[in-house]
Amino acid sequence: MRRIAALPLVFLLLGAAPTVNQAALMADAPAARLSAYRLYDAAGRPIAGVQPYTLNTPLFSDMAEKARAVWMPPGTSARYSASGVLEFPVGTALIKTFAFPADFRQPAKNMRVIETRLLIRKASGWVPVSYVWQGSDAVLKRAGQRVAVAFVDSAGAGRQIDYAVPNENQCKQCHLAGDQVTPIGPTAGNLNGALRGHDGNQLLQWAASGRLQGLPANLPANLPRLARWDDPSEPLAERARAYLDVNCGHCHDRAGFASNSGLYLRHDEAVPAHLGLWKRPVAAGRGSGGRTFAIVPGDPDASILVHRMESSEPGVMMPQFGRSMAHAEGVALVRAWIAAMPRAPAP
Repeated sequence: MRRIAALPLVFLLLGAAPTVNQAALMADAPAARLSAYRLYDAAGRPIAGVQPYTLNTPLFSDMAEKARAVWMPPGTSARYSASGVLEFPVGTALIKTFAFPADFRQPAKNMRVIETRLLIRKASGWVPVSYVWQGSDAVLKRAGQRVAVAFVDSAGAGRQIDYAVPNENQCKQCHLAGDQVTPIGPTAGNLNGALRGHDGNQLLQWAASGRLQGLPANLPANLPRLARWDDPSEPLAERARAYLDVNCGHCHDRAGFASNSGLYLRHDEAVPAHLGLWKRPVAAGRGSGGRTFAIVPGDPDASILVHRMESSEPGVMMPQFGRSMAHAEGVALVRAWIAAMPRAPAP
């Protein structure tokens, strides 16, 4: 998962349009084709009002490059929250497009766009929808799809993966908080940074443009901020905790899919045992790899957490959805964090 300046919007939609098709977004049934929503113009540029955004620490998805944007209906705005995702108004669409360059050493060339996912805020709650690209438009895939993808990675090695477009149930499983589907990435802490790393603070820009209400006046020092996982100038523990929060914390949360595990990986979890230190698994099995504790301070090789992150075997690997390969850089970061913990005998 590399940080990129921006994902080129190389895809084309059918026909230019002056405004987003809000009626299509709010319809009971999703549109058969992505172009029906008119989120981008014929040149692949976001329609006026569709705001690109970037995250300090994004989710790893088999090395896919991602372009993110948000649409809120005219006259509406998101509401600031210091914890959790921002409160977006009914009619919002969160848009995320996944793509792979032919060669990661030249990421701006020969980009193959695979899918675009929408999270649409309706009166009844958030609704996930996935579209797979076929030529100049993307087609609705409610049941998901497997897509063979080949590319050269940043080290010059050829890679082939079986990329998984999630079905509706898989989307809901990752995005479930309690009994409600919710976004994962756009929290105040994760948006508290520059757009594409150099275009000014996103929270301040959203507030200035009227897209965000309720931002505290004592800016910017007291705003929450999630660390950039891949920035070595930031503290190791904060980077590792940010990585686990984004990649694991949506399920490993008191209201998440893995709430019964007792392992809670949000970046602000304060109870060492809930974070995994000297924590035994609720159910031991092959997922433990013969290890006894989720995290053994000072010993990543003895830690179940590392074992499951390193695995690509179904039933063992974590996260269990959204990837088919282990993320070497993410594993190395979490290994370094655990290795830096003071060693002590088990309590």
